[in-house]
Amino acid sequence: MPGKSSTIVTALTTAALVVVGVLGYQAAASAPDTLTRARSDGRHSTPEKHPAQQGKKHRAPAPAPVPAASGKGQRIVYSLGAKRVWLVTAQNKALRTFTVAPSTVSPPPGSYAVASRSVSVTGSDGIAIEHVVRFASVGGVTVGFSAAVDGSRPDPGTGKKTGGIRESRADGKAMWDFAPTGTKVVVVS
Repeated sequence: MPGKSSTIVTALTTAALVVVGVLGYQAAASAPDTLTRARSDGRHSTPEKHPAQQGKKHRAPAPAPVPAASGKGQRIVYSLGAKRVWLVTAQNKALRTFTVAPSTVSPPPGSYAVASRSVSVTGSDGIAIEHVVRFASVGGVTVGFSAAVDGSRPDPGTGKKTGGIRESRADGKAMWDFAPTGTKVVVVS
C-alpha cells in the first residue's frame, strides 16, 4: 500500500500546483496596467507617470498578422503553432483574432469547410458548450471550435481524444456569426 499512497500524494500535489498556476495566471491577466492610489476621501487619484512615459500614449500591441500562406478571400485561419484564430474578410482583412486552447486531436494543415454547427451541446469532455462550428474529422474524432458555457478550457492531461478547440464565449459568438456552413477554414502549422 505504500506505493498507492505516494501516488495519491503526488496526484494531489500536482493538482494543487495546477490550481495555483491557473489562479496566478487569472490574477495577472485581470490586473490593470497601472494601479491607482486610494485617497483619504475614498476616490482614486490618477496614477503618476514615470518621466520616460510622460507625453507618450499607451498603445495596444498590434494584432498578430494573418499568416501569409493561408490563402485569400473570406476564411477562418487556424494556426496550430500559434494557437490562434483569425476571422478574415473577403478583402483579406482580419476582422478578429484570438487565442484558443487546442484540442487533443488536431487536423493536419490544409483547407476545410464548416460542415455543421450547433448552438449548444455537451462536449466530448462532458462540459456544456455553445456556438459549435465543426470543420474536420480525424480518426473518427470530429474537430471544431466551441466555447464552454462555464468558461473552462480543456484538460489535455486526461488522455482522452477530443476535437474541441476552445475559445472564449465572446470569441465563440463572433465565430458563430462569421461562419455559416460552407465557410472556408484554413489550418496552418
